[in-house]
Amino acid sequence: MPQITVIEHLLYHQKESPMATGRFTRLLSEMILSGKIINQEVNKAGLVEILGLTGETNIQGEKVRKLDEFANQVLVHRLQQAGVLCALASEENADLILVPEDCPRGDYIIIFDPLDGSSNIDANVSIGTIFSIFRRISTGEEPVTLNDVLQKGARQVAAGYIIYGSSTMLVYTTGNGVHGFTLDPSVGEFLLSHPDIKIPERGKIYSVNEGYWHYWDQATRNAVDYFKNPDNDSKRVYRSRYIGSLVADFHRNLLYGGIFLYPADTKDPACSHGKLRLMCEANPLAMIVEQAGGMATDGINRILDLQPKELHERVPLVIGSKLDVLQVEKFMRAGAASGA
Repeated sequence: MPQITVIEHLLYHQKESPMATGRFTRLLSEMILSGKIINQEVNKAGLVEILGLTGETNIQGEKVRKLDEFANQVLVHRLQQAGVLCALASEENADLILVPEDCPRGDYIIIFDPLDGSSNIDANVSIGTIFSIFRRISTGEEPVTLNDVLQKGARQVAAGYIIYGSSTMLVYTTGNGVHGFTLDPSVGEFLLSHPDIKIPERGKIYSVNEGYWHYWDQATRNAVDYFKNPDNDSKRVYRSRYIGSLVADFHRNLLYGGIFLYPADTKDPACSHGKLRLMCEANPLAMIVEQAGGMATDGINRILDLQPKELHERVPLVIGSKLDVLQVEKFMRAGAASGA
């Protein structure tokens, strides 16, 4: 198999992808470089004393870990210098980050979670960087506003993630399929390893934190119970696999087939309408899974059709193999109809 880098792949397919312009390639190159820098720190985190907490709290009310802070600083610095962005948004920052006036600007907007799954850093669990790319709505002469950022996920021009695990992988889409690239440390390049990823139509894995069972509504319990109990149907046997790192759980299910659920719950008032962030987590993963043949909903509505009202809006997430997500939708719609 010929060794094809991410940029080579993007350039080769640029006739099929109208977004694969030189400016877009520059943006993706900066994201890749940032991922390589973060990967180096992840691999030696225990040696350079950047594990643990900084003592600060982010906009989500979560304790910021040192590696989170490092990843966020790397991404903001590198991406601001790319010359193709007009604004950035990070899970770690309360407000929109504008590109400084002394830096060249463009029409792209990037939204990212610098280090998803960071609560698992100290346990050496796979973590990742998730990103979403839009084009601004207003013209280049007008100041960038929050309205330029608060777009439906269906308007994304690209989305992807970098997962730092037993190997480091970049998975991305520009709207023409999903492709995975594995970092070869010997040459420092992401090489095509998973071309045209397709998620199985039905999976055999369900991923959900069942510790919250007593905080779910009845419709959610019925949906999870469907996967737990096969009812003597040999064609429907599911295994529970839950890492607790969204990017890791999603990546496994994308390759093997399955469903991930993070429903609303009553345990934490902040999660009564879901916990995961629409803009930097749900939207990019929804674009990826749909391009791979899967589905993503909030239980009833397509994720990519949701109109965000604020930068850090939270949402329930049901994502994975198409037939599995459709099954959950049946329980959720029945619950909504009955008021359960």
